[in-house]
Amino acid sequence: MGLLDGRVAMVTGATRGVGKGVALALAEAGATTYATGRSAGVETFGGASRIIPLACDHTDDAQVESAFRRVADESGRLDLLVNSVWGGYDRMIEDGRFTWNLPFWEQPVWRWDAMFSAGVRAAYVASRHAARAMVAQRSGLIVNISFWAARKRIGNVAYGASKAATDKITADMAEELKPHEVSVVSLYPGLVRTERVMEAAAFLDLANSESPLFVGRAAAALAADPDVGGKSGRAVTAAELALEYGFTDVDGAQPRPLTPDGL
Repeated sequence: MGLLDGRVAMVTGATRGVGKGVALALAEAGATTYATGRSAGVETFGGASRIIPLACDHTDDAQVESAFRRVADESGRLDLLVNSVWGGYDRMIEDGRFTWNLPFWEQPVWRWDAMFSAGVRAAYVASRHAARAMVAQRSGLIVNISFWAARKRIGNVAYGASKAATDKITADMAEELKPHEVSVVSLYPGLVRTERVMEAAAFLDLANSESPLFVGRAAAALAADPDVGGKSGRAVTAAELALEYGFTDVDGAQPRPLTPDGL
């Protein structure tokens, strides 16, 4: 695609799911892409060119600092950060019981901790490092992967609270970064055909689903838009961006944008 030739990007939580798709799509668009994750290795991305794996546990601040230092030392700049690292989807079934949709007083407390430590806090810490580089160069974009659970109860209380917090840091970071010509956007995927979703494919309607690379193409289109500042502080959906920027999914499909009423 060549949209991002010469750009440097980092994608957190890139070893699987949405994060992996985003990393592959940014590399496809021409960006030198640092892809982080606890098990990140060359084999994770099938040897894809332009992807540089960085083993990093985003709940360990020292490892995060080291990852950003390496990007600075090797590339001298950072144009795009996509915060996709996430916790909370593990162990949906405990002791034979599906706990994801339980009321908050029956939810395991570890789920809240996972969503906020490996989700919201991880995005905040990574953005803190990225912002320093972007402010110095007076350009850049931070994309926080979020979802409609920020606006409607979907799944459980902790999920909604974590997504609302993600959107709030997007809005407030955008306000503080605006004078420095750095933008921050929350990006909402639709139903994404991740590895875990496909494990349950027999029970799901995937007619309006998206590939992980589709979300990455949305991030690439945002980064390539010279007027992306007009979207800073806002939440946008990948499917809406596809219509606006004119890209499709890897199979040529044009997923329909989801709305809270449609969920």
